[in-house]
Amino acid sequence: MTRLTSFSSPYLLGFDQVEALLDRIAKTAGDNFPPYNIEKFTAGNGGERLRIVLAVAGFRGRDLDVTLDGSTLTISGAQKDDPERDYLHRGIATRRFVRSFVLAEGMDVKDAEVENGLLAINLVRPQPDNNVRKIPVIDRE
Repeated sequence: MTRLTSFSSPYLLGFDQVEALLDRIAKTAGDNFPPYNIEKFTAGNGGERLRIVLAVAGFRGRDLDVTLDGSTLTISGAQKDDPERDYLHRGIATRRFVRSFVLAEGMDVKDAEVENGLLAINLVRPQPDNNVRKIPVIDRE
């Protein structure tokens, strides 16, 4: 059975990757740990900067892994239990997490830093070039 989507229009050529991307985003929409913010800044050169801030209380830099694979930014965290601690009550979980973000073409990760339980990942997108090209038409008669 053929699946019909809004990307099956004959006017949308080459958008099959966008459709696959939207499917992947829909599958991870229910994931809500750790909570995060996305901030937008205007860069001095006319481009834009973004900052993803994740609440990672209890995690240190060595507990976190930030990777960029193609256009997918993946942040993961894992803490080890301290066997020397004897808990009477344990309400703060040391759980693993993985959160992924799909970056638009041209976005680049500048750096990442953790401070006061917040992991900040700075992204940059330079001002896009507006290239208008005239395509020559070859007359083959």
